[in-house]
Amino acid sequence: MGIRLRKLYPVVTAILLTVGNSLPGFAQSSLDEMKQALRTAEPEEAIRLTREIERQWSQSGSTSLDMLLRRGREAMEAEQIEIAIEHLTAVTDHAPDFAEGWHARATAYFRKGLYGPALDDLQRALILNPDNYNAMFGLGVMFQEFGDYRRAEEAFQHVLTLHPHHENASTALASLKREGIGREL
Repeated sequence: MGIRLRKLYPVVTAILLTVGNSLPGFAQSSLDEMKQALRTAEPEEAIRLTREIERQWSQSGSTSLDMLLRRGREAMEAEQIEIAIEHLTAVTDHAPDFAEGWHARATAYFRKGLYGPALDDLQRALILNPDNYNAMFGLGVMFQEFGDYRRAEEAFQHVLTLHPHHENASTALASLKREGIGREL
């Protein structure tokens, strides 16, 4: 019996490796399909798709890093920005290819008034995940803060291309238009 089990280990290992290696591609395909569906979804379906897309973006592949991301976000909600930055810096240090870590830390930096580091982190987040409509929205907010209304408008319009039901981008764009930005004469 022991000999048969030892002979099966390579087969089981090969199957697990094949299935395990195919999951990220399947997950990516599913994520791509959801992002595409979001562009044409009705409002109620857009809410569901948004939750699922953002849930997947928040998964680093490591339980401990996901916990640090969650703690960083909780610290931001509790207005403990320094603690949030510490947690999120640990995330970016240990997972430099995890876009959501950079995006979350950019938000914390922005809330602390550290615009240079916030811009750097947003740039990194958008390089890693160009479809992150929330990071693009953050960039638009920063442009607006700097008085660069044309670039803010472009960023908000891009957000709405990716996510037509993004309420904050719609509100920000409407506000810019009320101020006369983006109007054609």
